[in-house]
Amino acid sequence: MIVKPSPYTPLATLRLAAVLKDVFPPGVFNVIAGADTGDFNSGAALTAHPKVRKVSFTGSIATGMRINEAVAGDMKRVTLECGGNDAAIVRADADVAKAAAGVFGSAFANTGQLCCAAKRVFVHESIADQFTAECVKLASEVKFGDGFEKGVTHGPINNKMQYDKVSELVEDARKAGANILCGGGRVQGTPEAGNFYAPTIISGVKEGFRIVDEEQFGPVMPIITYADDNDAVARANATMFGLGGSVWGADVNAANKLAMRIQSGTVWVNQHSDLTGAPFGGFKWSGVGRELGKADITAFSEAQTLSIAKL
Repeated sequence: MIVKPSPYTPLATLRLAAVLKDVFPPGVFNVIAGADTGDFNSGAALTAHPKVRKVSFTGSIATGMRINEAVAGDMKRVTLECGGNDAAIVRADADVAKAAAGVFGSAFANTGQLCCAAKRVFVHESIADQFTAECVKLASEVKFGDGFEKGVTHGPINNKMQYDKVSELVEDARKAGANILCGGGRVQGTPEAGNFYAPTIISGVKEGFRIVDEEQFGPVMPIITYADDNDAVARANATMFGLGGSVWGADVNAANKLAMRIQSGTVWVNQHSDLTGAPFGGFKWSGVGRELGKADITAFSEAQTLSIAKL
């Protein structure tokens, strides 16, 4: 097994390798870390090598598509988890305070840097103002800083490139007439060396805004109003993403019926981003195959049938 972590986040994988070197014989678990330089691309070299028979990738859709093309030449098997633009649908009968806390917690967990975070929030028009006000209140209570400091709840965006992308998407929404209700820039008082972006709530947006159509992967929550269940599910599905989604409401049966209409690999009711070991993966451009649980073991195994007869 060869693991290639992101050049931005290699330390956890290297720490795991330091532990496993005393568990497995030499050569079983290997790590290639660091950024590629010059014309050499270690990821491309790995996916093209004939001795590599299985590729499992987590990352962008663009890279996932390139990997899918690269492995086709010699029939490598792939598992691709390529991100999402998860829709959270808040029905009219939802407990607004509880739903806002749950959706906000998912949207801003790890400063929004989760593939399955709630990234598009559809709220029934009858409760939209109340829900939005509650989310703005929650945003004001976030404490940014060093994760080792007591009381800190959120940290920076991982790298400058991603910080700039989030900034660009928010500015695009602002110029298009969206309402930036809180945040919209650097967290005041944080070190310049850190990519601390303030929790941002945006209203007055709809399909066609980049902040709605694209995966922002940062601490931004666009809130979109809808009229009825059919309207909500049609708009939630109007994307090439399909990783996760959620439905929030007091009537669990009605919420469950709506959840089954969402075209995503995982759909939660009155929760979001709760990974419990069940198979996880995406529909459409969000991926190929499933991770976690027995599905994960199967993905890295080959079934062989032995048929025996007596002579």
